[in-house]
Amino acid sequence: MENNNDVFMLGGHEFHSRFILGSGKYNSHLIRAAVEYADAEIVDAKGGVIMPAFINAHTHIYSALARGLSIVGNNPTNFYEVLDGTWWAIDRHLMMDGTRASATALYIDSIKQGVTTIFDHHASYGEIPGTLFTISEESRRLGLRSCLCYEVSDRDGEEKCLQAIQENADFITECEQRKDPMLAAMFGGHALFTISDKTFDRMVAANNGRTGYHIHVSEGMNDVYDSLQNYGRRPVQRLQDHGILGPKTILGHCIHVNTAEMEIIKETGTMVVNNPESNMGNAIGICPVIQLYKRGILLGMGTDAYTNDMLESLKVALCSQRSQNCLPNVGWCEVTDMLFKNNAKIGARYFPDQLGVLKAGAAADIIVMDYKPFTPFSDENIDGHMIFGMTGRQCQTTIAAGKVLMRDRELVGIDEEAENAHILEAAKKLWGDLNHRTY
Repeated sequence: MENNNDVFMLGGHEFHSRFILGSGKYNSHLIRAAVEYADAEIVDAKGGVIMPAFINAHTHIYSALARGLSIVGNNPTNFYEVLDGTWWAIDRHLMMDGTRASATALYIDSIKQGVTTIFDHHASYGEIPGTLFTISEESRRLGLRSCLCYEVSDRDGEEKCLQAIQENADFITECEQRKDPMLAAMFGGHALFTISDKTFDRMVAANNGRTGYHIHVSEGMNDVYDSLQNYGRRPVQRLQDHGILGPKTILGHCIHVNTAEMEIIKETGTMVVNNPESNMGNAIGICPVIQLYKRGILLGMGTDAYTNDMLESLKVALCSQRSQNCLPNVGWCEVTDMLFKNNAKIGARYFPDQLGVLKAGAAADIIVMDYKPFTPFSDENIDGHMIFGMTGRQCQTTIAAGKVLMRDRELVGIDEEAENAHILEAAKKLWGDLNHRTY
Protein backbone atom coordinates (compact mmCIF):
# COMPACT_ATOMS: atom_id res chain seq x y z
CA MET A 1 0.00 0.00 0.00
CA GLU A 2 1.32 3.43 -0.92
CA ASN A 3 2.55 5.36 2.10
CA ASN A 4 0.28 8.34 2.83
CA ASN A 5 1.44 10.66 5.58
CA ASP A 6 -2.00 12.30 5.70
CA VAL A 7 -3.73 9.12 6.90
CA PHE A 8 -5.29 9.55 10.32
CA MET A 9 -6.50 6.58 12.38
CA LEU A 10 -9.52 7.04 14.66
CA GLY A 11 -11.93 4.41 15.95
CA GLY A 12 -10.50 1.83 13.60
CA HIS A 13 -11.05 4.08 10.56
CA GLU A 14 -8.56 5.63 8.18
CA PHE A 15 -9.24 9.26 7.25
CA HIS A 16 -8.07 10.75 3.94
CA SER A 17 -10.32 13.13 2.05
CA ARG A 18 -13.38 14.65 3.74
CA PHE A 19 -12.91 16.96 6.69
CA ILE A 20 -14.20 17.92 10.09
CA LEU A 21 -13.33 21.51 10.91
CA GLY A 22 -12.71 22.39 14.54
CA SER A 23 -11.55 25.48 16.37
CA GLY A 24 -9.99 25.01 19.79
CA LYS A 25 -10.34 21.78 21.76
CA TYR A 26 -11.92 18.76 20.12
CA ASN A 27 -15.11 17.67 21.89
CA SER A 28 -17.13 14.46 21.93
CA HIS A 29 -19.47 15.66 19.17
CA LEU A 30 -16.53 16.36 16.87
CA ILE A 31 -14.90 13.00 17.55
CA ARG A 32 -18.20 11.18 17.06
CA ALA A 33 -18.76 12.97 13.77
CA ALA A 34 -15.30 11.96 12.63
CA VAL A 35 -15.95 8.31 13.45
CA GLU A 36 -19.41 8.29 11.87
CA TYR A 37 -18.23 9.91 8.66
CA ALA A 38 -15.36 7.69 7.63
CA ASP A 39 -12.71 9.24 5.43
CA ALA A 40 -13.22 12.59 7.13
CA GLU A 41 -10.24 14.88 7.50
CA ILE A 42 -9.84 16.87 10.70
CA VAL A 43 -8.75 20.47 10.04
CA ASP A 44 -7.48 22.31 13.08
CA ALA A 45 -8.62 25.95 12.96
CA LYS A 46 -6.21 26.72 15.81
CA GLY A 47 -8.62 29.05 17.53
CA GLY A 48 -9.32 31.07 14.38
CA VAL A 49 -12.66 32.41 13.23
CA ILE A 50 -14.54 29.94 11.02
CA MET A 51 -16.64 31.70 8.36
CA PRO A 52 -18.36 31.05 5.03
CA ALA A 53 -15.99 31.78 2.15
CA PHE A 54 -16.39 35.04 0.24
CA ILE A 55 -18.07 35.58 -3.13
CA ASN A 56 -16.79 38.24 -5.55
CA ALA A 57 -19.76 39.27 -7.68
CA HIS A 58 -17.87 41.34 -10.27
CA THR A 59 -14.23 41.01 -11.21
CA HIS A 60 -11.95 41.20 -14.25
CA ILE A 61 -9.36 38.50 -14.78
CA TYR A 62 -7.72 40.63 -17.48
CA SER A 63 -6.71 43.16 -14.79
CA ALA A 64 -4.61 40.69 -12.80
CA LEU A 65 -1.31 41.54 -14.49
CA ALA A 66 -1.82 45.30 -14.10
CA ARG A 67 -0.75 45.48 -10.46
CA GLY A 68 2.10 48.00 -10.33
CA LEU A 69 1.90 48.76 -14.07
CA SER A 70 2.51 52.27 -15.43
CA ILE A 71 1.98 52.77 -19.16
CA VAL A 72 4.22 55.42 -20.72
CA GLY A 73 2.24 58.48 -21.77
CA ASN A 74 -0.90 57.40 -19.93
CA ASN A 75 -2.09 60.24 -17.69
CA PRO A 76 -5.88 60.01 -17.65
CA THR A 77 -7.97 63.04 -16.77
CA ASN A 78 -11.38 61.38 -17.20
CA PHE A 79 -12.93 57.93 -17.16
CA TYR A 80 -12.79 57.37 -20.92
CA GLU A 81 -9.05 58.01 -20.83
CA VAL A 82 -8.76 55.49 -17.97
CA LEU A 83 -10.45 52.87 -20.14
CA ASP A 84 -8.65 53.65 -23.38
CA GLY A 85 -5.23 54.31 -21.90
CA THR A 86 -5.12 51.47 -19.39
CA TRP A 87 -7.70 48.69 -19.66
CA TRP A 88 -8.29 48.62 -23.40
CA ALA A 89 -4.56 48.91 -23.97
CA ILE A 90 -4.02 45.88 -21.73
CA ASP A 91 -6.71 43.67 -23.22
CA ARG A 92 -5.59 44.47 -26.79
CA HIS A 93 -2.22 42.96 -25.93
CA LEU A 94 -3.49 39.91 -24.04
CA MET A 95 -2.84 36.72 -25.95
CA MET A 96 -3.87 33.28 -24.75
CA ASP A 97 -0.81 32.78 -22.54
CA GLY A 98 -1.48 36.14 -20.92
CA THR A 99 -5.11 35.25 -20.32
CA ARG A 100 -4.13 31.95 -18.70
CA ALA A 101 -1.53 33.65 -16.49
CA SER A 102 -4.05 36.33 -15.52
CA ALA A 103 -6.56 33.66 -14.51
CA THR A 104 -3.97 31.77 -12.49
CA ALA A 105 -2.94 34.96 -10.70
CA LEU A 106 -6.47 36.03 -9.84
CA TYR A 107 -7.53 32.57 -8.68
CA ILE A 108 -4.48 32.10 -6.44
CA ASP A 109 -4.90 35.58 -4.98
CA SER A 110 -8.58 34.84 -4.38
CA ILE A 111 -7.78 31.61 -2.53
CA LYS A 112 -5.31 33.46 -0.32
CA GLN A 113 -7.98 36.03 0.58
CA GLY A 114 -10.80 33.59 1.22
CA VAL A 115 -12.70 34.00 -2.05
CA THR A 116 -14.01 30.74 -3.52
CA THR A 117 -16.62 32.02 -6.01
CA ILE A 118 -16.19 34.69 -8.67
CA PHE A 119 -18.36 36.28 -11.34
CA ASP A 120 -15.84 37.34 -13.95
CA HIS A 121 -16.19 39.71 -16.88
CA HIS A 122 -13.26 39.04 -19.23
CA ALA A 123 -11.76 40.85 -22.23
CA SER A 124 -8.66 39.93 -24.25
CA TYR A 125 -9.04 41.49 -27.67
CA GLY A 126 -5.54 40.39 -28.63
CA GLU A 127 -6.87 36.81 -28.84
CA ILE A 128 -10.54 36.04 -28.28
CA PRO A 129 -11.56 32.51 -29.42
CA GLY A 130 -11.19 29.94 -26.66
CA THR A 131 -10.39 32.38 -23.83
CA LEU A 132 -13.34 31.44 -21.60
CA PHE A 133 -12.45 27.78 -22.05
CA THR A 134 -8.85 28.52 -21.01
CA ILE A 135 -10.04 30.41 -17.93
CA SER A 136 -12.43 27.61 -17.01
CA GLU A 137 -9.54 25.12 -17.19
CA GLU A 138 -7.65 27.19 -14.60
CA SER A 139 -10.77 27.47 -12.46
CA ARG A 140 -11.17 23.68 -12.38
CA ARG A 141 -7.46 23.08 -11.86
CA LEU A 142 -7.26 25.42 -8.89
CA GLY A 143 -10.61 24.37 -7.42
CA LEU A 144 -12.73 27.54 -7.45
CA ARG A 145 -16.33 28.20 -8.50
CA SER A 146 -16.65 30.54 -11.51
CA CYS A 147 -19.37 32.23 -13.54
CA LEU A 148 -17.67 33.49 -16.71
CA CYS A 149 -18.53 35.72 -19.66
CA TYR A 150 -16.78 37.64 -22.42
CA GLU A 151 -16.98 41.42 -22.80
CA VAL A 152 -18.71 42.18 -26.15
CA SER A 153 -17.86 45.61 -27.57
CA ASP A 154 -17.81 47.45 -30.88
CA ARG A 155 -14.68 49.36 -29.90
CA ASP A 156 -12.26 47.21 -31.94
CA GLY A 157 -14.38 46.66 -35.02
CA GLU A 158 -16.98 44.21 -36.29
CA GLU A 159 -14.73 41.15 -36.61
CA LYS A 160 -13.61 41.30 -32.97
CA CYS A 161 -17.18 42.00 -31.88
CA LEU A 162 -18.49 38.92 -33.68
CA GLN A 163 -15.71 36.79 -32.16
CA ALA A 164 -16.68 38.00 -28.68
CA ILE A 165 -20.34 37.18 -29.30
CA GLN A 166 -19.39 33.72 -30.53
CA GLU A 167 -17.12 33.11 -27.53
CA ASN A 168 -20.03 33.79 -25.18
CA ALA A 169 -22.39 31.58 -27.18
CA ASP A 170 -19.90 28.69 -27.38
CA PHE A 171 -19.11 28.80 -23.68
CA ILE A 172 -22.79 28.92 -22.71
CA THR A 173 -23.29 25.76 -24.79
CA GLU A 174 -20.27 24.17 -23.08
CA CYS A 175 -21.72 24.84 -19.62
CA GLU A 176 -25.12 23.51 -20.67
CA GLN A 177 -23.54 20.26 -21.83
CA ARG A 178 -20.94 19.85 -19.06
CA LYS A 179 -23.35 20.54 -16.17
CA ASP A 180 -20.45 21.23 -13.82
CA PRO A 181 -21.82 22.58 -10.49
CA MET A 182 -18.66 24.68 -10.12
CA LEU A 183 -18.98 26.41 -13.51
CA ALA A 184 -21.58 28.75 -15.01
CA ALA A 185 -21.90 31.16 -17.92
CA MET A 186 -23.37 34.58 -18.54
CA PHE A 187 -23.44 36.68 -21.73
CA GLY A 188 -21.04 39.58 -21.33
CA GLY A 189 -21.16 43.10 -22.69
CA HIS A 190 -18.75 45.95 -22.01
CA ALA A 191 -20.90 49.08 -21.58
CA LEU A 192 -23.70 50.65 -23.55
CA PHE A 193 -21.57 53.41 -25.06
CA THR A 194 -19.48 50.76 -26.86
CA ILE A 195 -22.44 48.58 -27.95
CA SER A 196 -24.70 49.53 -30.87
CA ASP A 197 -28.32 48.47 -31.25
CA LYS A 198 -27.20 46.08 -33.98
CA THR A 199 -24.74 44.44 -31.62
CA PHE A 200 -27.34 44.14 -28.86
CA ASP A 201 -29.64 42.39 -31.33
CA ARG A 202 -26.83 40.00 -32.24
CA MET A 203 -26.12 39.28 -28.57
CA VAL A 204 -29.76 38.53 -27.80
CA ALA A 205 -30.05 36.26 -30.84
CA ALA A 206 -26.87 34.34 -29.93
CA ASN A 207 -27.97 33.95 -26.33
CA ASN A 208 -31.50 32.89 -27.26
CA GLY A 209 -32.73 33.23 -23.71
CA ARG A 210 -30.31 30.67 -22.29
CA THR A 211 -28.72 32.81 -19.58
CA GLY A 212 -28.50 36.32 -18.15
CA TYR A 213 -26.23 39.20 -19.14
CA HIS A 214 -23.31 40.78 -17.31
CA ILE A 215 -22.71 44.38 -18.36
CA HIS A 216 -21.35 47.71 -17.11
CA VAL A 217 -24.10 50.29 -16.69
CA SER A 218 -23.75 54.02 -16.01
CA GLU A 219 -20.28 53.57 -14.57
CA GLY A 220 -19.34 56.98 -15.94
CA MET A 221 -21.46 59.89 -17.14
CA ASN A 222 -20.19 59.26 -20.69
CA ASP A 223 -22.40 56.17 -20.71
CA VAL A 224 -25.44 58.27 -19.84
CA TYR A 225 -24.61 61.03 -22.36
CA ASP A 226 -24.10 58.51 -25.16
CA SER A 227 -27.45 56.83 -24.57
CA LEU A 228 -29.34 60.12 -24.40
CA GLN A 229 -27.60 61.77 -27.34
CA ASN A 230 -27.51 58.80 -29.73
CA TYR A 231 -30.57 56.79 -28.74
CA GLY A 232 -32.86 59.17 -26.83
CA ARG A 233 -33.03 56.75 -23.89
CA ARG A 234 -31.21 56.39 -20.60
CA PRO A 235 -28.96 53.30 -20.29
CA VAL A 236 -31.34 51.13 -18.24
CA GLN A 237 -34.24 52.05 -20.53
CA ARG A 238 -32.15 51.04 -23.53
CA LEU A 239 -31.35 47.68 -21.95
CA GLN A 240 -35.04 47.17 -21.31
CA ASP A 241 -35.79 47.92 -24.96
CA HIS A 242 -33.47 45.08 -26.00
CA GLY A 243 -34.69 42.53 -23.47
CA ILE A 244 -31.41 42.48 -21.55
CA LEU A 245 -32.86 42.92 -18.05
CA GLY A 246 -34.18 40.15 -15.81
CA PRO A 247 -33.49 38.07 -12.68
CA LYS A 248 -30.33 36.49 -14.08
CA THR A 249 -28.73 39.72 -15.37
CA ILE A 250 -26.03 41.63 -13.47
CA LEU A 251 -25.60 45.37 -13.96
CA GLY A 252 -22.15 46.40 -12.79
CA HIS A 253 -21.64 49.78 -11.05
CA CYS A 254 -24.92 51.69 -11.71
CA ILE A 255 -23.45 54.88 -10.30
CA HIS A 256 -25.43 57.36 -12.38
CA VAL A 257 -28.84 55.69 -12.57
CA ASN A 258 -31.87 57.85 -11.78
CA THR A 259 -34.99 56.92 -9.80
CA ALA A 260 -36.94 55.90 -12.91
CA GLU A 261 -34.16 53.49 -13.85
CA MET A 262 -34.09 52.11 -10.32
CA GLU A 263 -37.77 51.29 -10.61
CA ILE A 264 -37.17 49.42 -13.89
CA ILE A 265 -34.34 47.45 -12.27
CA LYS A 266 -36.62 46.59 -9.35
CA GLU A 267 -39.60 45.59 -11.50
CA THR A 268 -37.50 43.32 -13.73
CA GLY A 269 -35.75 41.63 -10.79
CA THR A 270 -32.36 42.58 -12.22
CA MET A 271 -29.24 42.37 -10.03
CA VAL A 272 -26.78 45.22 -9.37
CA VAL A 273 -23.18 44.88 -8.16
CA ASN A 274 -21.36 47.74 -6.45
CA ASN A 275 -17.56 48.02 -6.81
CA PRO A 276 -16.72 50.75 -4.30
CA GLU A 277 -12.94 50.73 -4.36
CA SER A 278 -12.76 50.78 -8.16
CA ASN A 279 -15.31 53.57 -8.40
CA MET A 280 -13.49 55.77 -5.91
CA GLY A 281 -10.14 55.09 -7.58
CA ASN A 282 -11.47 56.05 -11.01
CA ALA A 283 -13.08 59.22 -9.60
CA ILE A 284 -16.39 58.44 -11.28
CA GLY A 285 -18.73 58.75 -8.33
CA ILE A 286 -20.40 56.62 -5.66
CA CYS A 287 -23.19 54.14 -6.27
CA PRO A 288 -26.52 55.19 -4.66
CA VAL A 289 -26.50 52.08 -2.49
CA ILE A 290 -28.99 53.36 0.08
CA GLN A 291 -31.61 54.18 -2.56
CA LEU A 292 -31.16 50.89 -4.40
CA TYR A 293 -31.25 48.93 -1.14
CA LYS A 294 -34.45 50.64 0.07
CA ARG A 295 -36.19 49.63 -3.17
CA GLY A 296 -35.45 45.96 -2.51
CA ILE A 297 -33.07 45.60 -5.45
CA LEU A 298 -30.69 42.65 -5.12
CA LEU A 299 -27.45 44.57 -4.64
CA GLY A 300 -24.15 42.72 -4.30
CA MET A 301 -20.47 43.63 -3.98
CA GLY A 302 -17.45 43.12 -6.22
CA THR A 303 -13.89 44.33 -6.53
CA ASP A 304 -13.73 45.07 -10.29
CA ALA A 305 -9.92 45.19 -10.60
CA TYR A 306 -6.54 45.08 -8.84
CA THR A 307 -7.65 43.67 -5.48
CA ASN A 308 -9.51 40.49 -4.51
CA ASP A 309 -9.92 41.45 -0.85
CA MET A 310 -13.64 41.52 -0.16
CA LEU A 311 -13.16 42.86 3.37
CA GLU A 312 -11.19 45.77 1.97
CA SER A 313 -14.11 46.48 -0.37
CA LEU A 314 -16.49 46.27 2.57
CA LYS A 315 -14.58 48.98 4.43
CA VAL A 316 -14.46 51.27 1.39
CA ALA A 317 -18.16 50.70 0.73
CA LEU A 318 -19.08 51.80 4.26
CA CYS A 319 -16.88 54.91 4.23
CA SER A 320 -18.03 55.96 0.76
CA GLN A 321 -21.72 55.68 1.64
CA ARG A 322 -21.30 57.75 4.81
CA SER A 323 -19.31 60.34 2.90
CA GLN A 324 -21.87 60.52 0.09
CA ASN A 325 -24.83 60.81 2.45
CA CYS A 326 -23.01 63.07 4.95
CA LEU A 327 -24.31 60.84 7.75
CA PRO A 328 -22.20 58.77 10.15
CA ASN A 329 -25.03 56.34 10.92
CA VAL A 330 -25.88 54.93 7.47
CA GLY A 331 -24.53 52.15 5.32
CA TRP A 332 -23.55 49.58 7.95
CA CYS A 333 -26.45 47.18 7.46
CA GLU A 334 -26.56 47.76 3.72
CA VAL A 335 -22.92 46.99 2.95
CA THR A 336 -22.69 43.99 5.26
CA ASP A 337 -25.86 42.57 3.71
CA MET A 338 -24.39 43.14 0.24
CA LEU A 339 -21.31 41.08 0.98
CA PHE A 340 -22.63 38.37 3.27
CA LYS A 341 -26.27 37.90 2.22
CA ASN A 342 -26.82 39.34 -1.23
CA ASN A 343 -23.71 37.91 -2.87
CA ALA A 344 -24.93 34.49 -1.77
CA LYS A 345 -28.35 35.22 -3.31
CA ILE A 346 -26.62 36.22 -6.56
CA GLY A 347 -24.66 32.98 -6.41
CA ALA A 348 -27.88 31.02 -5.95
CA ARG A 349 -29.15 32.22 -9.31
CA TYR A 350 -26.26 30.46 -11.06
CA PHE A 351 -24.97 27.63 -8.86
CA PRO A 352 -26.92 24.64 -7.46
CA ASP A 353 -25.16 24.47 -4.08
CA GLN A 354 -26.16 26.85 -1.29
CA LEU A 355 -23.42 29.41 -0.71
CA GLY A 356 -22.61 31.89 2.03
CA VAL A 357 -23.72 29.85 5.05
CA LEU A 358 -22.36 27.19 7.37
CA LYS A 359 -25.06 24.55 7.69
CA ALA A 360 -25.76 20.94 6.83
CA GLY A 361 -26.40 20.48 3.13
CA ALA A 362 -24.79 23.77 2.06
CA ALA A 363 -21.65 23.97 -0.03
CA ALA A 364 -18.55 23.34 2.05
CA ASP A 365 -17.04 26.72 1.12
CA ILE A 366 -15.31 27.63 4.38
CA ILE A 367 -12.48 29.89 5.50
CA VAL A 368 -10.56 30.26 8.74
CA MET A 369 -9.42 33.75 9.69
CA ASP A 370 -6.40 34.23 11.93
CA TYR A 371 -8.04 36.77 14.18
CA LYS A 372 -7.45 37.05 17.89
CA PRO A 373 -9.86 39.65 19.30
CA PHE A 374 -8.77 41.77 22.23
CA THR A 375 -12.31 43.05 22.86
CA PRO A 376 -15.56 41.12 23.46
CA PHE A 377 -16.39 39.02 20.42
CA SER A 378 -19.72 37.32 19.64
CA ASP A 379 -22.48 37.02 17.05
CA GLU A 380 -23.71 40.41 18.27
CA ASN A 381 -20.66 42.31 17.00
CA ILE A 382 -18.78 40.11 14.55
CA ASP A 383 -19.59 42.58 11.77
CA GLY A 384 -17.77 45.31 13.64
CA HIS A 385 -14.76 43.06 14.13
CA MET A 386 -14.69 42.28 10.41
CA ILE A 387 -14.94 45.92 9.38
CA PHE A 388 -12.37 47.28 11.82
CA GLY A 389 -10.17 44.29 12.58
CA MET A 390 -9.98 41.85 9.69
CA THR A 391 -8.42 41.86 6.23
CA GLY A 392 -8.42 39.23 3.52
CA ARG A 393 -4.75 38.50 4.18
CA GLN A 394 -5.68 37.07 7.57
CA CYS A 395 -7.27 34.10 5.85
CA GLN A 396 -5.34 31.02 6.97
CA THR A 397 -7.36 28.16 5.49
CA THR A 398 -9.60 28.10 2.43
CA ILE A 399 -11.95 25.25 1.53
CA ALA A 400 -14.08 25.14 -1.63
CA ALA A 401 -16.69 22.45 -2.26
CA GLY A 402 -15.14 20.39 0.52
CA LYS A 403 -11.63 20.54 -0.91
CA VAL A 404 -8.88 22.20 1.11
CA LEU A 405 -7.20 24.72 -1.22
CA MET A 406 -5.03 26.44 1.38
CA ARG A 407 -4.01 25.30 4.83
CA ASP A 408 -2.14 27.58 7.25
CA ARG A 409 -1.33 29.99 4.40
CA GLU A 410 0.19 27.20 2.30
CA LEU A 411 -1.53 26.36 -0.99
CA VAL A 412 -2.41 22.68 -1.20
CA GLY A 413 -1.25 20.80 -4.28
CA ILE A 414 -0.01 24.00 -5.91
CA ASP A 415 3.63 24.99 -6.34
CA GLU A 416 3.13 28.68 -5.65
CA GLU A 417 6.72 29.59 -6.44
CA ALA A 418 6.54 27.93 -9.87
CA GLU A 419 3.12 29.45 -10.58
CA ASN A 420 4.36 32.92 -9.65
CA ALA A 421 7.40 32.52 -11.88
CA HIS A 422 5.16 31.70 -14.86
CA ILE A 423 2.83 34.60 -14.09
CA LEU A 424 5.78 36.99 -13.77
CA GLU A 425 7.12 36.03 -17.19
CA ALA A 426 3.69 36.65 -18.75
CA ALA A 427 3.47 40.02 -16.97
CA LYS A 428 6.93 41.01 -18.21
CA LYS A 429 5.90 40.20 -21.77
CA LEU A 430 2.67 42.17 -21.48
CA TRP A 431 4.37 45.17 -19.89
CA GLY A 432 7.14 45.02 -22.48
CA ASP A 433 4.62 45.04 -25.34
CA LEU A 434 2.81 48.01 -23.80
CA ASN A 435 5.90 50.10 -23.04
CA HIS A 436 8.23 48.86 -25.79
CA ARG A 437 10.98 47.87 -23.39
CA THR A 438 12.36 44.82 -21.57
CA TYR A 439 11.52 44.10 -17.94
